[in-house]
Amino acid sequence: MAYKIIASQCTVCGACEFECPNAAISLKNDIYVISASQCTQCEGHFDAPQCAVVCPVPDTCVPEKVG
Repeated sequence: MAYKIIASQCTVCGACEFECPNAAISLKNDIYVISASQCTQCEGHFDAPQCAVVCPVPDTCVPEKVG
């Protein structure tokens, strides 16, 4: 399951983009988005998804709900 960024909470600070080991985060239409096909939740790199760890706004980078 990939992570997603809650657009209404994102401050567009860019911290997440530089921390993502898979380059899954990019700026689109003035908001950061996470590519679900590239996001691995940082497995194999870190113990926790780095977008969620470095984001200054709590609960902005969250697991994408499926179903």
